[in-house]
Amino acid sequence: METVLSFPRSVFRDDHEMFRDTVRRFLERECKPRQAQWDADGRVDRETWLAAGREGLLCTLIDSEWGGAGGDFGHSAVMAEELARSGLSGPGFNLHSDIIAPYLQRLGSDEQKRRWLPACARGETILAIAMSEPGAGSDLKAVRTTARRDGDEYVINGAKTFISNGLNCDLVVVVAKTQPELGAKGVSLILVEADRPGFRRGRKLEKMGQQAADTAEMFFDDLRVPVSNLLGEENRGFGYLMQELAQERFIIAVTAAAKLEAMLAETIRYTKERIVFGKPLFDFQNTRFKLAEIKARATAVRMMVDQYLGEHMRRKLSVEEAAIAKLFATEELGRSLDELLQLHGGYGYMMEYPICRAFVDMRVNRIYGGTSEVMKELISRNL
Repeated sequence: METVLSFPRSVFRDDHEMFRDTVRRFLERECKPRQAQWDADGRVDRETWLAAGREGLLCTLIDSEWGGAGGDFGHSAVMAEELARSGLSGPGFNLHSDIIAPYLQRLGSDEQKRRWLPACARGETILAIAMSEPGAGSDLKAVRTTARRDGDEYVINGAKTFISNGLNCDLVVVVAKTQPELGAKGVSLILVEADRPGFRRGRKLEKMGQQAADTAEMFFDDLRVPVSNLLGEENRGFGYLMQELAQERFIIAVTAAAKLEAMLAETIRYTKERIVFGKPLFDFQNTRFKLAEIKARATAVRMMVDQYLGEHMRRKLSVEEAAIAKLFATEELGRSLDELLQLHGGYGYMMEYPICRAFVDMRVNRIYGGTSEVMKELISRNL
């Protein structure tokens, strides 16, 4: 990946860089020409998902036995970096492949994996996870959606919001309380097919940024699923979520690091071309000093993220380290994007400029996957 930073990266292998070339070509050929239409539609078209499946870009972490590529987290990181570098927004590929599909591989029965994972890898079955509710965002203990056992079925009732892939999804991992009186110890994960009676999608939510990312409400009204749709063991869902959320948070940190580098490079290019008072904006000391500050921040973010990336590829990244990476990378990105946009002047406020899209698209990085305040709470527990 092109970078304005001054040190070589050693965390990736040759096969990761070969995969990067494939991803980059795919994004240029299949995705960039569609961005405007995705923005207008509020979602990525199904054909792009199928094309990504044909290229082998989905579910790279999933074992080949279940239709995946049998790769490691390095391949996931490459996808996240290239999506950030490209300036695209909308494709929920990392969410589908690296956040939700691993729940199925780790917790699913052989029958569940055989039934769904190959279709996920082909892009035929799109995944979503329904955690957040109107009254329960980062506090998953407060979920009110229930799944009551009735013979060989669960009867699910409740509402979810802020669900990414919410309009396109075919299969949803629903976070529900099977024993509400137990609080967090009564949470379970249940697979719900989107064509079941009682499942209803709400409105497409109008967001500040990421207009092409289909984010929706979901409602469950006496929806029945067989007990065989339980993912893992009953009442152990909260623990499962805590284990997998570390990877979700770290992917956000990986994205933030790559976006910061890309926007720094873009702003350096812009300031060298923009003429102000008869000379390039870059020639003003204030501009160079501000860019130097941001390069120092980007370097610190990159060195942290790559260190933790190497750990996670060895499956050694802790919940606390993932929280540190997300907190630091997203906060530095947010501060730097504001300053980089300022250097663009009025053009920075125009959506046709990459810095403007990045500014609105990336603001949510400090919120989803757990807010910065939640990350501080997690980190402070080990002080």
